[in-house]
Amino acid sequence: MKHLLIDLHGHTWRRIRRLWLQYGILWSGAVLVGLVAVLYARLIDVGFSLFEHIRGSHWWLPLLLTPAMSALCVWLTRRFFVGAEGSGIPQVIAALGEEGELRARRAPVLLSLRVVVGKIGVSFLGILGGFTIGREGPTVQIGAALMLAMGRFYPRPSLILEKRLILAGAAAGLSAAFNTPLAGIVFAIEELSRSFEQRASGVVITTVIFAGVVALGLNGNYTYFGTILAGGDNFRAILVATIAGGLLTGVAGGLFCWLLLNTHRWIPAPLRTLRSERPVIFGSLCGLLVAIIGVATAGATFGSGYAQAKGLLSDQAQLSAFYPFTKMASMVGSYLPGTPGGIFAPSLSIGAGFGNLLHLSLTEVSLPLLIALAMVGYLAGVTQAPITSFVIVMEMINGHALVIPLMATALLASRVSRFFAPPLYDALSERYRH
Repeated sequence: MKHLLIDLHGHTWRRIRRLWLQYGILWSGAVLVGLVAVLYARLIDVGFSLFEHIRGSHWWLPLLLTPAMSALCVWLTRRFFVGAEGSGIPQVIAALGEEGELRARRAPVLLSLRVVVGKIGVSFLGILGGFTIGREGPTVQIGAALMLAMGRFYPRPSLILEKRLILAGAAAGLSAAFNTPLAGIVFAIEELSRSFEQRASGVVITTVIFAGVVALGLNGNYTYFGTILAGGDNFRAILVATIAGGLLTGVAGGLFCWLLLNTHRWIPAPLRTLRSERPVIFGSLCGLLVAIIGVATAGATFGSGYAQAKGLLSDQAQLSAFYPFTKMASMVGSYLPGTPGGIFAPSLSIGAGFGNLLHLSLTEVSLPLLIALAMVGYLAGVTQAPITSFVIVMEMINGHALVIPLMATALLASRVSRFFAPPLYDALSERYRH
């Protein structure tokens, strides 16, 4: 009887261990990614609310606060959190693109828990300083790093397993950040992994589901920008809006990519020298530029731009025709120093501004339709990932009735953007492969 109980206990333990290795680690990691994504989003909201409170009490304080925060963020990133700079998506692409021994060395550096801490902490300081940054790109890197860390619980982790975990964590991070589960899966296929394995698909989908459930449970069932009301436009109006929006946002998105990838061709030589030799001082100058633009626009360009885009879509806000240009300049100034922060949300806000600009000449087309098409167009122009862009916007605005115009605008803008620059994230990822 004693031997029977021992055998039964051993069998039960082995079964529990097998289930933990097969499902438990993956599910636990997915839940962790969803939880961290929600808490990170709330932290960023708190940071920007504090900045708005400071700006509201003294309009001139950003002229001091933003340069100081920029300098601090650059110093912290370069001193303690190398690999946490920028949006984080190029780092994930670089980690996935390396093979063999090189990936074994590179991935733990670009996707470490230290990078997670730096990404969250320094981007919080950035948004507290009013930077034009988003949290969605950083959440992709955070999700990938957390899932890679969960791989340590496997007895014999392989490079193939690590790749699947990184891919799944990145997809779950984007999904939880935007509350767009389908976009997370598409993003993993289109942007992160050019050779998407069949066996990896189950890992990605499972992780996205669990992370999405956590985000849904904490945030409720919501759409990122609410529900768009655009159904009264005729075919001619939709066609004109699609072509005009795709061309304009494709050019704008391509120019933005060109500016980031060709700094040696437009930044004066003394500033380039300052950027390489005195990065903290260069960061403070960029912060001053962001502050000046923000003060000149009465605060419209500070932060991710979520409120401005949502206000335009709901017809509760009015923006200047210059908004997309000033917002783009502020985003360039926020990105150049190399502090942690994403470009997804600011790009959507800039796109909304271009939609508002188009409405000044295309008055026969409804404003919500133009904004939706310009958002997807500019995001596709910047990322050159048209499928991901249109799925993100479609899910964020509950715009299933606009699937065809959104797809067409995203494809057109992406193709136009390629005349100016290669895909941004792929080009930036090359810096981490040498």
